[in-house]
Amino acid sequence: MTRLRNTLRLGAALAAILPLFGMAEPPTADRPDDKLTYHQDAARTGWNAHERILTPDAVAGSEFGLVWRSPRLHGLGGLPPRLFATPLYAGGLDIATETQRGRHDVVFAATNIGFVYAVNASQATALPAGEILWSARLTPRPCLSIGGNLSTPVIDRAANRIYVTACDVQAGWQAHALDLSSGRTLPGWPVTLNAETLNRPGVNRNGTTRYPDNPLIQRGALNLSPDGARLYVAFGGDEASGWLVSVDTRSPGIASAFSTTPVTSETQGGMWSSGGPALDAQGRVSIATGASILNTQRNGGVAGVFPDTPGDWGQSILQFRDGVEGLTLAGTYTPFNYCQAQSMDIDLGSSGTFVIDLPSSRTSTPRLLGLAGAKQGVAYLLDRDALPGSRVKRPACSQDPATDGSLLAPDPQPQFDKPGPLSVFAPYSETHGMVDQAKSRSTAAQYRDARGATYLFVSGSSKRPDNLSVSVPPGLVRLKVAAAPGRPAYLAMDRQQTTETLHNPGSPVVTSRGARGAIVWVLDTDAPRSAPLYGPKAPRPVLYAFDARDLTLLWKSAPGLLGTGGKYNEPTIAKGLVFVGTDRIEAFGLRPAGGAAREPDTRNLGDVQFAALPARQTVSAEKAQQLFQARCAVCHGSGQPNIPTLAALARTPSSRIVQALTTGSMRAQAVGLTEAEIAGLASYLSASPH
Repeated sequence: MTRLRNTLRLGAALAAILPLFGMAEPPTADRPDDKLTYHQDAARTGWNAHERILTPDAVAGSEFGLVWRSPRLHGLGGLPPRLFATPLYAGGLDIATETQRGRHDVVFAATNIGFVYAVNASQATALPAGEILWSARLTPRPCLSIGGNLSTPVIDRAANRIYVTACDVQAGWQAHALDLSSGRTLPGWPVTLNAETLNRPGVNRNGTTRYPDNPLIQRGALNLSPDGARLYVAFGGDEASGWLVSVDTRSPGIASAFSTTPVTSETQGGMWSSGGPALDAQGRVSIATGASILNTQRNGGVAGVFPDTPGDWGQSILQFRDGVEGLTLAGTYTPFNYCQAQSMDIDLGSSGTFVIDLPSSRTSTPRLLGLAGAKQGVAYLLDRDALPGSRVKRPACSQDPATDGSLLAPDPQPQFDKPGPLSVFAPYSETHGMVDQAKSRSTAAQYRDARGATYLFVSGSSKRPDNLSVSVPPGLVRLKVAAAPGRPAYLAMDRQQTTETLHNPGSPVVTSRGARGAIVWVLDTDAPRSAPLYGPKAPRPVLYAFDARDLTLLWKSAPGLLGTGGKYNEPTIAKGLVFVGTDRIEAFGLRPAGGAAREPDTRNLGDVQFAALPARQTVSAEKAQQLFQARCAVCHGSGQPNIPTLAALARTPSSRIVQALTTGSMRAQAVGLTEAEIAGLASYLSASPH
């Protein structure tokens, strides 16, 4: 009883100090270890302040290492599974299926081929850790031409459900609600998110833009309103605008949507980032948008010729309220140099927004919104109570960084010789930032130390000046949120990690016990963005642990230890275990002194088959040539390093091009194409002399 009272006192004390750290309340008072959404919480802070076991000394010691692996998850038609989605965690969950019944700590995983799994994380139960408790197949016909299912689900613990999206080649995107305990689909679900449902009158709150007939990419993590009544789903695509969709979870259906352009032909503003939308305590939704490579091609890469009518919101940070009138624009921000960046496909929206709350006694801007990294490698800080942009249209293009509306440091920035946004990863460039030259695609994590100073950890990669496709340190940077009473906050460079090269990392996450023992965890693909994730040469990711105090390396996984996974995901840490999603769930933690690593789990859940599809159709040579000009010519005719020339493509078998466009490095260029269009494009590329 005394131990129970002490535990309750500790829980109450932690709940009392969380607001001081600028964090959201834990999902439930008795489950502070739960990770129910991407990047720890709805605000996307990336900070778990409840880790009591994994201290810097423990992780740097010899006892830390691989503890268990699940079996390899289901493949599909010979295609192995990949986790682009970050694993989620719920402790002490009642599982009741036909074969399992009991209480377990559970890791949830969603794969690219349309499966969701509940995996036993408990090491003190009758079942071994890593056993599959239940699995659910969401679709027998996943949309592999757009990469399959890429986004991280979200859990509503109070409602005992997990929300996850899946794309079916016939139905398009669907939002599913599954029972946490059994994986069964709940009544009224799934909700279909396609051209038929999103183009109904009154759904889109921004003009007459139509959602396309072919599905867009849905990479952004899902998020929930504070009361759980709204599920937020973000989309991006090359031949369409970005879309944010609000789904009613109480009476399942689409509540409203917002496209990033008011007219269908003005394609820009895809919502690409794996971070998806962020929510603050006031219920406001924020998300960043990107450029459009097709607009770059159509306009010859010339800055300033993109759509610029009222309601066009490419290359911006948007803030929404979601009330009785649906999604309504509450504020905007657009960087000063958005025209130049957009013309070179240097997406602002490749990184996610996040919420920071500071004590009002420390600054005149206590409610902050940030975005750090993105393809250009630049960090931005905003007063989210007073975003600087209009709610009608973007500002005029500028070449003067001092005109930028974000919260700028008073001192000149080296790349400008005047005040402007903070460059995090060098060298600064407004012309090079596509594909392997991009500097970041992650969401920053925050941490507040015992003195009350707030820091951001940003992952990405600096580039070699003479070859911008080659990554060099630093790939992890610590920024300080500089604050003074009565003055606006701003960002300042604080420390760089200079010993490790990160090539294409996911978002960093921070663990600590309150303000003590902070560790920064990063999962790096360990290969350029263009590297294929399938085949014998597919990269094997590396897990890193850095001391948050000085960014020294505490530990990293051995080469080849982890299985091949997706991109841009992050580890999940709970109760002394680090869960990594690859082609399975792999768990790291403290082993008994002198204990050896557990033998690799070679079990395989097996391969399943595609559902039957209609007979394959073909496209004309003229149509294939049009697709080539729209999708491929701008890159493969550029002469950039590591991008095959047109002559090299003509010597490539069409089967390899189909693989690259459906499951490989060129998936983004095939967004929205049918199987027939992909086959026709591949035949054109491999057969034409160009």
